[in-house]
Amino acid sequence: MNDEARMTNDELPVKPARGLRRYVAVYAAMWRNSVVRELGFKANFLLWIFVEALWFALQLSFVAVIYLHTDSIRDWTKWEVVMLIGASHFMQQLFTAFFLTNCVNLSELVRTGRLDFILLLPVNTRFLVSLRNVDLGGFVNAASALAVMGYAAKQLHLVPGIGQVAGFLVLCAAGLLIHYSLMFTMASVCFWTVRAQGIVWGYYNLFNIARLPDSAFRGVFRAVFTFVVPMLLVSNVPVKLLVGKIGSPLEMLLLLGMTVACFAISEAMWRFSLRHYTSASS
Repeated sequence: MNDEARMTNDELPVKPARGLRRYVAVYAAMWRNSVVRELGFKANFLLWIFVEALWFALQLSFVAVIYLHTDSIRDWTKWEVVMLIGASHFMQQLFTAFFLTNCVNLSELVRTGRLDFILLLPVNTRFLVSLRNVDLGGFVNAASALAVMGYAAKQLHLVPGIGQVAGFLVLCAAGLLIHYSLMFTMASVCFWTVRAQGIVWGYYNLFNIARLPDSAFRGVFRAVFTFVVPMLLVSNVPVKLLVGKIGSPLEMLLLLGMTVACFAISEAMWRFSLRHYTSASS
């Protein structure tokens, strides 16, 4: 695959309105394909929802056990931690719905040579690789997480304003983009290792750190998971905004700054990988 073909897909300018309509139509088609696929395997769809709901319930049970022995984890009360776990699960399930399957499958596209055909399509390659499959079960599980957050807010007698809710959603989107950017960067290693599922799933397991209050950690651990792999930012900052724990707007700016930095790194890694891709036939 030569550089001109890649530039045709990923770099040539397109009229904004026309380009947007085309991408919306392409994404709608991918959604339809995902719905058809899920309807063809209903038992698997329902089983996955059940397994995720069970795991979520176990996480909440773990918190209940901890708070039988303490009133707070530093400055986090029981229901604030429940809201934190709900927010983390909400973002994790949205990530699963939009990106997880696609990041995991990138190495298979490289190994089998199917990436060659995607590179030839007149659509941005990263767009197709990142969004071609949608896991509809993730939306069901994300809704259950919102329900838990609503119950926790009721227990806290918390009624967030419109601004807080809007800010929460914006910060959640930023956290979601961080997760996607970092996992996509790690998945791009498959251009050299052929298989990268172990690295991708290893990062996915780090999602559990996002369920924990950041104030419970100190030293190197907190620094690494704030500035290198910002797990402690992605769910803590949005929830802090809801419950009024934001000590400074710098926390929100840090999250947004890390979002830009992570996406820029992932884009640079993706373009570097494509330049060194020799196709399955080479």
